[in-house]
Amino acid sequence: MTDPLPNVGIAFNAYEPVTGRSEEQLSEESVAEVAKDVGEAVKKLGYPVTIIPLQKSFLNFLRRVKDLNLDVLVNLCEGFFGRPQWEANVAATLELMHLTFTGNKSRTLAVCQDKHMAKAILSSYNLPTSPSQLLSSKDQPLEVRFPVIIKPNAEDASLGIGPNSVVSDPERLAVQVKRVLDLYKQPALVEEYIEGREFNVAVMENKTVQALPVSEIDFSQVPESMPHICSYEAKWLKDHVMYQTTPPVCPAPIDNALKGKLQQMAVDAFRALGCRDYARVDFRMDGAGNIFILEINPNPDISLDAGYARALNAAGIEYSRFWKYMLDNALRRKKPHGSPDGAVR
Repeated sequence: MTDPLPNVGIAFNAYEPVTGRSEEQLSEESVAEVAKDVGEAVKKLGYPVTIIPLQKSFLNFLRRVKDLNLDVLVNLCEGFFGRPQWEANVAATLELMHLTFTGNKSRTLAVCQDKHMAKAILSSYNLPTSPSQLLSSKDQPLEVRFPVIIKPNAEDASLGIGPNSVVSDPERLAVQVKRVLDLYKQPALVEEYIEGREFNVAVMENKTVQALPVSEIDFSQVPESMPHICSYEAKWLKDHVMYQTTPPVCPAPIDNALKGKLQQMAVDAFRALGCRDYARVDFRMDGAGNIFILEINPNPDISLDAGYARALNAAGIEYSRFWKYMLDNALRRKKPHGSPDGAVR
């Protein structure tokens, strides 16, 4: 007698507008598209699937999750009520309810959300990051060298990063730090700007941790007046020149030595931050070949047209097969008598 197919739920945070930040709607709305892609992939496996939006009432969301008596939940929630900072809170609540879910634990999500803290942990493992400083005032003395890039310390999806984020003088630094403080209500992370190539490596756990093929952002067509960065415009605004001139290339045109180095560093960073299931690690490499980890995204865009799926395709891993791996991971973590999902690697 065969075991019954697992009852699968797919949770995502529905878009909620944030006052003064309507231009950032696209990255928020994209999560609903990801849920549809994942739902179709899981249906191909033959599993029963229910898509569950997290909207204004968190209690209603939790009641529905419990009433469905799910075997496993695909957690695509990147925040709640327009706040990416609550991404970890959603996962923590699932853990408290002893619900089994895919993706990273609440602790990892919280640590990676705090870019400055994540960089400190990576440094403690002797993994290279660019010199940086956290500023809570535009008048705070700067201790890192110009040029620098300024970003909100606790956002994702390149929110708050634009062409003006790279600066070379104190006056423009003050303007950008004030913008982050006023608009995002959080400290500004100021990093030395690394001029050079940008790579990212998708990492997947399938019994063992493995790095997928390296991807590179091709900056060769970016206008001279604009910095070579993955700004919000470059990631989300298809009609913007930054989107049109920063195509990803996967696999990246690099030799085996560099590929192996980037992939090993990605796996090391994945483990250092306590990741599980999947994540993406972003890198910059300067003209001398020095590599720096920019950040780890423990909940990357995993839609069919995004970079993670592109890396899966380059590795010859079919999209629905990937989700089979993730569901199997989660179900292995599920223990009898309601042991919390978050208590098990």
